[in-house]
Amino acid sequence: MIYVFQLLLTAVLVLTSLSASSEGEAQHRWEMMNQIRKEKFDLVLPEVMRENGVEMWITVNREGYDDPLTEDFGKGYVGGWGYYIFTYREEDFGKGRVERVALGIGTHLIEENGAYDYTTEGEFDLAAFVAERDPKTIALNYAEHIGGADGLTLTGYRHLQSTLGKKYSERFVSAEKLASDFRSRRVATEIAAFARAGEMSRKIAETAFSNEVITPGVTTLADVAWWMREQQFANNLGTSFGMPSVYITGPDGFVALSDDHVIQRGDFLAIDWGVGYLNFYTDMKRQAYVLKEGETEVPASIQKAFDNGRKVRDILKANIKAGRTAGETYDLMNEKINAAGFTVMEKFNQPTDDPGVVDVIIGCHSVGNLGHGIGPSIAWFNPERMKYMIHPSNLFSIELFAYTAIPEWGNKKLRVPLEDDAVVTERGVEWVYPVTNRVLVIR
Repeated sequence: MIYVFQLLLTAVLVLTSLSASSEGEAQHRWEMMNQIRKEKFDLVLPEVMRENGVEMWITVNREGYDDPLTEDFGKGYVGGWGYYIFTYREEDFGKGRVERVALGIGTHLIEENGAYDYTTEGEFDLAAFVAERDPKTIALNYAEHIGGADGLTLTGYRHLQSTLGKKYSERFVSAEKLASDFRSRRVATEIAAFARAGEMSRKIAETAFSNEVITPGVTTLADVAWWMREQQFANNLGTSFGMPSVYITGPDGFVALSDDHVIQRGDFLAIDWGVGYLNFYTDMKRQAYVLKEGETEVPASIQKAFDNGRKVRDILKANIKAGRTAGETYDLMNEKINAAGFTVMEKFNQPTDDPGVVDVIIGCHSVGNLGHGIGPSIAWFNPERMKYMIHPSNLFSIELFAYTAIPEWGNKKLRVPLEDDAVVTERGVEWVYPVTNRVLVIR
């Protein structure tokens, strides 16, 4: 309960400060990232280095090239080679602290962010620094399965081999699992910031699917997508996936996607997108129906299809728990879905022709520092991360696709995609902003 209280208090403080004024926003965001960085280094990094048996972690930057984890560690100017180095030596195990230094990485911002024991922009001896600490393992950012942990270039790897010599080169290990654990285990300030990103993402998406933006017979899908991009630009927000996916689904599947197709009455619309705020990126979906002349509400068949999706979502939310692997959770949820009278699909987007069957497939993936994060993933498209354990504070995009027969379509099936972001706590899954509970109506 103490953790939850601290989380809620932090969220209130963050949202209050953000709503007060846009003046000083750049400095505010820098200060937020500093706090997140310090807490991650103090609370998360010792735990994950110990669990992964890593005594030193080196992340390499060069002028003109940043590792994917650079934003996590604090950006600074690199004139040649630069290194973020974290050391957790055997004699320090149990003391709960990691030494953190930034070598060859300058500017006032990284010097003043308070997260590092030592920073230097000038000359340094990397080989002597490593030899003095004599780590048994040195984790580097190369990864077979996770692109967000695969930032070390071949040139950078060879440079470290040459600089550190054979003795320490033989101690190199992949930081793939370490990076995943470091990013996906969250401190309270991170969750508060991510919730803020989710709320901004939700408001933009829901306004996009309204008569404020859409005039049936006039507005194109591209008009909606560009309007959303303009909102990101106006609010200094990044983008999780580039152009928002704004699309129409009909009896034969996709009709059109973010193009010059004009939105018509009777269309079923969906948005799939995310925004970037600080170092956090959301992933969510929204749905809308464009009323036909004479209609006052969503047709019963479409409402039923949406409600089927919500029922499946309830199953997912009730069965994601810390302490199980993502793969164990995936199998359990599919069993629960089948037991509830739905049918789990074998392949994505290939529902059965049986109108009596509601076909379902789930893809609950990690989210957070990327729209598709690098933590444990309850999704068929991340098989390696299905092996990872789910921990409290992991952020997930709770995603599913439910296919329900529509009588007006000759019993062809409507795909209802639901997706919103949540955090795993000791109690289970908790949403971090208001999720979709209705088909939005465009009149």
